[in-house]
Amino acid sequence: MSKRVLLLVSNDIHTDQRVDKTCKTLLAQGFQVTVLGRMRAKSKPISREYQVERLKLLFDKGPLFYLELNLRFFFRLMKKDWDIVHVNDLDTLLAGYIAYINLKDKELVYDSHEYFTEVPELQGRFAKAVWLFLEETIFPKLKHVYTVSASIAKVYKAKYNVEVGLVRNVPPYIAWKKEGSRTSLGLPEGKRILILQGAGINVSRGAEEAVLAMKELSEDYVLLLLGGGDVFEKLKSLVKLYRLQERVIFKERMPFEELMQHTLHADMGLTLDKGDNLNYEYALPNKLFDYIAAGIPVLSGPTIEAREMIKEYQIGKSVEEITPQAIAQTIELMFSDPTQVDVWKQNTIAAYKILNWEKESQGIIDIYKDLG
Repeated sequence: MSKRVLLLVSNDIHTDQRVDKTCKTLLAQGFQVTVLGRMRAKSKPISREYQVERLKLLFDKGPLFYLELNLRFFFRLMKKDWDIVHVNDLDTLLAGYIAYINLKDKELVYDSHEYFTEVPELQGRFAKAVWLFLEETIFPKLKHVYTVSASIAKVYKAKYNVEVGLVRNVPPYIAWKKEGSRTSLGLPEGKRILILQGAGINVSRGAEEAVLAMKELSEDYVLLLLGGGDVFEKLKSLVKLYRLQERVIFKERMPFEELMQHTLHADMGLTLDKGDNLNYEYALPNKLFDYIAAGIPVLSGPTIEAREMIKEYQIGKSVEEITPQAIAQTIELMFSDPTQVDVWKQNTIAAYKILNWEKESQGIIDIYKDLG
């Protein structure tokens, strides 16, 4: 009988590409897969090849949300209808670990999606001490761990003396083709479209500076902000304040296939994390790989992982500081050489053949070979 895997995630699963890809990889390896997430007021119906359970919670955010979430997860785990619990990020680790140590015949896998205790939202708050205590208590006891960037893996190995694997959040290898036109997507024809996408367009991710850079650029350029995050409303206020409504387009989170169509129709991808906190400094943003898959050149900020990725694969440029002026000047410089732009585009094609889920998921497969 194939082993049963129960994956825990704190979101509603609908747009979580990493968890979806992980589930499909495990299905292909012969495991029975169930994902346990949350149901929110605006959650959309979901249908997947694997089983999905979503819990309706009383609290939507804050300490009581995380407490309720982990309690509900723990009681669900105590049904014992699983062999391996696969925990996604620190905010679900407590429930998975307590169930694991209480049920001796079970296994635990931990996927750290980011350097959780160093996210900017936690800095200077008591909550950071709570999450750090939880991490320091549990992490040294873990046996099967992997994360999203080499820098984060290195930090965890040094800090907790635990082997940490690397599985970057790259997209599946698909021969993407543009469907329809820009007009059909609600995008302007005849403009150079700069795209900044992501489910977490939050503070310190350079979105405000990207908007203000539009004041410095000619009307040939349009900025597409696609996704959501803490600063989205602030960005809309900036657009209104500086009368950039014709220059900046906002679009909400959407399924991956739709997101990729918008990215395919763009001319350049922006990933502008500032690196003023360790989580972003060590991050390897998902959007970077989506831009590569779409075959468009990339402009990044000065953070370690993004800068090294661009340098290694020669797919664009990095700015040394995140200011509207530096962003605008670098964009103009990049587009001033059409031959170089074509070279960057060709290099993304070569990079995509290496940086894809079919190759990257081998790290998960290797872990589960030991468990299955």
